[in-house]
Amino acid sequence: MNKNIKQLVPATAIHPGEILKDELDAREIKQKDFAALTGIQITQLNEIIKGKRGINADTSLVVGKALNMNPSIWLNMQSNYELDAAKINEKNAARLEALDQWEMIKPYVPWQYFKKVGALMGNPVADIPTLKKIYNVNNFDQLATVYSQTNFPLFRKSDKLSIDKINIVGWVKLVNHKASVLKVAEFNNQLQAELVEELKYVFKENKKTIEKSADVLASYGIKLIVQTHPEKCAVDGFSFWSNGNPAIGISLRHKRIDNFAFTVMHELGHIFLHLVNNSTGEFIDFDIQSADYKTSIEEVEADDFARNLLIGKNQWIEFMEDHPHFSETDILKFADKEKTHPAIVFGRYCFEKNKFAFKNSIDRSLN
Repeated sequence: MNKNIKQLVPATAIHPGEILKDELDAREIKQKDFAALTGIQITQLNEIIKGKRGINADTSLVVGKALNMNPSIWLNMQSNYELDAAKINEKNAARLEALDQWEMIKPYVPWQYFKKVGALMGNPVADIPTLKKIYNVNNFDQLATVYSQTNFPLFRKSDKLSIDKINIVGWVKLVNHKASVLKVAEFNNQLQAELVEELKYVFKENKKTIEKSADVLASYGIKLIVQTHPEKCAVDGFSFWSNGNPAIGISLRHKRIDNFAFTVMHELGHIFLHLVNNSTGEFIDFDIQSADYKTSIEEVEADDFARNLLIGKNQWIEFMEDHPHFSETDILKFADKEKTHPAIVFGRYCFEKNKFAFKNSIDRSLN
């Protein structure tokens, strides 16, 4: 959006004395001669030209008369100079205040990540209001409350993974902020089956999958935000409520159709199983396989939800029993029968059997 020209702040304020000097030079009039002509003391004239003294009404009259110019021109130049100087002083004061705040809050926000993904500009004056919106705070003293929320970090932990809580909270808050401005249809938890079928078709087709998935979810009242993750934040997904609608955040750590499909369905599991009757709940899912995660009731239920709706439970058991050493052809036939993408079948088999060195030509890329 373009700024109103009245709101623009000039880089420098031009004193009318500079214009007067240029005018005298152009007319080849010496300063001492002009002082004698106008009756202005030479020291005063010198101070005006150097910007140390302003042009008042009396001075504008004699200068205007001597140069055959409208005196109001010089008064207007003086008025504009004073206004511009005031704006610059105000701008500098605002920047100094912003720099002080910036140094105070930098240790508590992932500012380099925010700048990398375009959420911040690198200008503290503009970035500080943006950070307040992202973290939904009126002042930065409230940041401590953000980090101490008891219901916030519902994520699985692992000693094997170095987790940066500032990065995690920053990613989550950015996803929250982006979701807050999205408008989607009204959510109806009774339409789970219809939603799942439409998503499975999108996954199977795997063409503009992210955009089409977002459109399908939006039509059922669910927001989807795809946001890259910062360092030490091996997050896969995030499910939460956003202004009356459930929302899903996905980091897209692995750009594979099977990973994307499973993560979306996993977060849908949280929505339909755990968030429908819990308006304040949040689930943050990381790509770590710790024991406490595996035994978490909510995570196990969300995993089962994703697996069994992407591929029917009984159909999968039968397929595994009939194909203990399956081939690529077996995968393709089963995927076609289940109306799902072959990469989803292959990915599940590799995960459950912990076998990933299976040579095949199945394209798992997310398109």
